[in-house]
Formats: sequence, C-alpha cells, structure tokens
Amino acid sequence: MNTFGIAKAGVSVTRKTQQDAVPIGPTGRPYQGFPTPPKLDSHGPARIIALCNQKGGVGKTTTTINLAASLAEYGRKVLAVDFDPQGALSAGLGVQTHDVTTIYDLLLEPKRDAHEAIVHTAVDGLDIIPANIDLSAAEVHLVNEVAREMILARVLRGVANEYDVILVDCQPSLGILTVNALTAAHGVLIPLECEFFALRGVALLIETIDKVRDRLNPSIELDGLLATMYDSRTLHSREVLDRIVEAFGDKVLETVIGRTVKFPDASVSGVPITEFAPEHPAAQAYLRLARELVSRGAVA
Repeated sequence: MNTFGIAKAGVSVTRKTQQDAVPIGPTGRPYQGFPTPPKLDSHGPARIIALCNQKGGVGKTTTTINLAASLAEYGRKVLAVDFDPQGALSAGLGVQTHDVTTIYDLLLEPKRDAHEAIVHTAVDGLDIIPANIDLSAAEVHLVNEVAREMILARVLRGVANEYDVILVDCQPSLGILTVNALTAAHGVLIPLECEFFALRGVALLIETIDKVRDRLNPSIELDGLLATMYDSRTLHSREVLDRIVEAFGDKVLETVIGRTVKFPDASVSGVPITEFAPEHPAAQAYLRLARELVSRGAVA
C-alpha cells in the first residue's frame, strides 16, 4: 500500500481486530488499489472529457497535464486540447504557442484540418492542440456564428477516431468557450480545491452542465469531482473534503491530489510530474487517478 503514498495522502487506518487493518482514504471510504489497465489492441474512437471549473487556480491545467501523461503511460493515445487563452497547458508541456496553428485557427476557419494544429509532445502517446492569447477573441467572433456552441465538436470530430481519450482544459469561466467544450464532451471532470470558496461555484457549474444536457448534449455525464490541493494536516482541508463527499457522494473520486511544490517545479521544466519526479506521491496519485477513471469506465 505504501507504494501509492497512502500515508502521505492522509489515509487513516481503523482496526477491525488487532490482525485486520482496513485502510480508509481521505474521502472516508475504504482505500482501493485500482488495477493496472490492460493494453489496448487498437485506438479510438476517443471519449472526450472536459475539465471544468469557473474558479481559477483549482488545478485544472495541472490535472489535464498529469492525467494525460498518466493515461499515455498506460498505453492510451491521448490528445490534450488547450482551451484557455492563457495557454498554460501548452507551456506546461513545453509546446511553442507563437507562430503556430492553434485551436483558435481551427474554430474560426472551418476548412482547416485539425491535424495542422496537432503537436507531438515529449511524452510518448500524448499530443496537444495548443492555444495562445488569440483565443480570448474567439467569444467575440463566435457570437454571431450559426450553432456557435457546436464548433469545437466539429473540430474534434475529424481526429476523434485516432485517440482513446481527448482532454479539454477549459478556461475559468462559463462563457461560450466552456459551453463549446461541454457540448463536445462525453464527460466532465471537475477539479475542486479543498478550500471553502471553491465550493461556492460548484452548484452553478452543475446547473450549467444540466442546461447543456437539456438543450445541446443529452449524452454528457458527470465523470466525477476530483479533490485537489488537499492537506491532511489542516482541519479546513479535511472539513471541506467531508462536505464535498456529503454533497456529491460517489461522484467524488476516491483519488485525492495533495498539495506539493513539485507541481510548479514540473511546470517550469515543461514536463508532467510523472516524468519530473515519478516516485513522488503526487505522481503516483495521478497514475492512480488514471487507473480509477479506467475502472469507472470513463476512459477505455
């Protein structure tokens, strides 16, 4: 069990008897060791997952980078889509964003082939469609477009059969770009910081997902809420996580991502933490997250 950094992740242990110990995870549920997923015989069509939260600084980009790299490590072919004008996903994977074809070009030019924007990263099996500040103008340009909520779906349709999973890193807002991501997606993953103010906007995001399901994308599912920046040493983190589990039950993933300075260090290096510090508990946590999503059926 210690292989997965259980002690450092804040796992407590309750004893049924002196001989029989049952490990309890941070979410208050028995700690499971999700099996290593088997290799795939073929790739595609991709399941599209949007990583959304209108609050910034909750770990969306960090999760997209490291979940993508973890799934690639397990033999999945992954496409990450940078859908935030800040371009943090692109920078975090060491990808150039200037004087290249970006997601902005694909949104505004229907005849563009999505393959023109795909960049291979240093991680085997992980590709990215980058973004830069130009994307901030997309909402203005798209406002008068017919079926403007479905433009990203059209872009991804051309490459979906080549990947097992497509992860869309959304900007921290509920504007037209995020609605595009939700309309294109099969599932939504909500990274949620273990901090009080992070809780306040979740109900609004769930309401937005429900509206998209009702009006634009009937098949969209909530794949789960991922607790991030968890610090088992603080009462505040533990109380917030308890409230999240109380409100959302099994929709809260059992994997919890702890707070560590290794994440910004890896970002500066332009590589996922799974390559920057593969033995670190945070790297092991993202590998566990990948296994959990496969076990839940969110990823093939």
